[in-house]
Amino acid sequence: MSDLEKVYGLHAVEALLRQHPKRVKQVWLAEGRGDPRAQALLALAEQARVRVGQCERREMDAWVEGVHQGVVAEVSPSQVWSEAMLDELLERVESPPLLLVLDGVTDPHNLGACLRTADAAGALAVIVPKDKSATLNATVRKVACGAAEVVPLVAVTNLARSLERLQQRGLWVVGTAGEAQQELYEQDMTGPTVLVMGAEGKGMRRLTREHCDYLVRLPMRGSVSSLNVSVATGVCLFEALRQRTCTHKG
Repeated sequence: MSDLEKVYGLHAVEALLRQHPKRVKQVWLAEGRGDPRAQALLALAEQARVRVGQCERREMDAWVEGVHQGVVAEVSPSQVWSEAMLDELLERVESPPLLLVLDGVTDPHNLGACLRTADAAGALAVIVPKDKSATLNATVRKVACGAAEVVPLVAVTNLARSLERLQQRGLWVVGTAGEAQQELYEQDMTGPTVLVMGAEGKGMRRLTREHCDYLVRLPMRGSVSSLNVSVATGVCLFEALRQRTCTHKG
């Protein structure tokens, strides 16, 4: 295969063909894949005038690490958003924005899961520091099930300074910490909100914590002391969505 980026899995490739068809240079299907889902993918590729080829599954196994489902696409390199692009996005949004910040999440599986949850909960974008953080790759796209193609991933040089800029725009920064006095469900997240999740095991960095307006914790009733960061992110984002839905209905 070429030096183009490899994206694999039905959901990820389908999302690319729907959202960014010009980035897709070729789609490869494993020999023998003639099921309805593969046919639907072929129709999308034909509509976008993208070449489709066939190859053996064992050849695909050598191309990518992970479960490719018999579908691999060659695409132009993905674009990580800049802060300037995020500013433009915030200028256009009409409802109170909800942003997710991942402070040093390095596992691509966790980043992919967080992007998927962010999309489902209606988050405007996901923000990560440029250093010591996972970024977009084939594993992230596969786990995200298409969300990586629709939710902007913004990489910032200085996370603390970026949080200050968001606060100046009127957003409230809510950080998660196990020792916080206030529980998640007591925090109002109906307004413009930045939700900050810490890294796997270490939590938020000190400087990030100091730039939070509020600190909240998840109530833990069992014997474990913490949750996986992607699970905790899902709990927090959907609490924000619940609050916003109730406010809208009210």
